[in-house]
Amino acid sequence: MNYLFDPAHWTGADGIPSLIGEHLLYSLIALAIAAVIAVPLGVYIGVTGKGVFMIAGLANALRALPSVGLLILLVLMISPAFPSKMGYILPSLIVLVLLAVPPILTNTYAGIRAVDAAAVDAAKGMGFRTMKILTDVQLPCSLPLVLSGVRSALLQIISTATIAAYISLGGLGRLLIDGKAQNDYGQMVAGAVLVALMALFFDQLLAFVTRRVVSPGLTRRNLKTAPPALAADVPPAPITV
Repeated sequence: MNYLFDPAHWTGADGIPSLIGEHLLYSLIALAIAAVIAVPLGVYIGVTGKGVFMIAGLANALRALPSVGLLILLVLMISPAFPSKMGYILPSLIVLVLLAVPPILTNTYAGIRAVDAAAVDAAKGMGFRTMKILTDVQLPCSLPLVLSGVRSALLQIISTATIAAYISLGGLGRLLIDGKAQNDYGQMVAGAVLVALMALFFDQLLAFVTRRVVSPGLTRRNLKTAPPALAADVPPAPITV
């Protein structure tokens, strides 16, 4: 852990703060792209019921992709077209997006389908159109599952974004790759600890956001249980002869 607490490693372009910023930048961009793709698609499949068969197959296929192998393949295909650093950034983002789409897609679909049919029927009876039912009933009710998918996706992205260093990009993966090349185990431990701390931080942050934005009626967090009745309050049983 001496590497982590050495002030010399917290300054400069290759310092730990800079690596954390790059790692976070890659992760958030990949999460935003994945959400833009997966949430509308999950909502459409959940509302219309079309393409349900695609959910399981697509999710399992994307999860089974070997991240490092796919990254190298994409670099060989894309980098000749981009002489700049973008030829390496783009393949990394594609791999991270493919990894993040399945949990967001499946949770969004499951959240829409799990909405109580009685609530949807009541909205129709009140004259709500399809889009208003979606925005006022289905999306708010499915929000816990949707955010759970986003939370899972972000954790996977943060842990997998270390592979960007395999193709000479930045991020906390640099500590792992460079440490391995130099047999510097303290540097490798520092990188692993920082990735784990970042994942834990964002896990708790999204858990907090979920508690704040989801309706209390869905989480039942404001329900207060009534105190148990005292024995003296219980009326005596009638005596029968």
